[in-house]
Amino acid sequence: MVYNPDVVKKNKRRIPSDKSTGHPGYLEALPILDLHALTVVEALPKVDEFLHSSFQAGYFRVRIVHGKGTGVLKMEVTRYLATHPLVLRYLPADCYHGGSGVTDVDLTYH
Repeated sequence: MVYNPDVVKKNKRRIPSDKSTGHPGYLEALPILDLHALTVVEALPKVDEFLHSSFQAGYFRVRIVHGKGTGVLKMEVTRYLATHPLVLRYLPADCYHGGSGVTDVDLTYH
């Protein structure tokens, strides 16, 4: 897992809210969870832990790298995100940040 709230949290600066989500914006690097080389059984508990720790640290958006591969991990991760209580919405990252091999997740309001 690539995530260190002590390092990233120091760099937060408020900017106007994102009109599409209403979340206040921040200029910062997103917390990233890399699931490469994990099975679905190994990955889902890590996703849950990552979402909870990111929410507790005050993040509104996180990035999950599942890779393209056969698509099984992506399918199971997105199925899990669809029912997770902390997830407001999720979508594929833009092509500059991994496209269909990466999912950006917006977390609920605090």
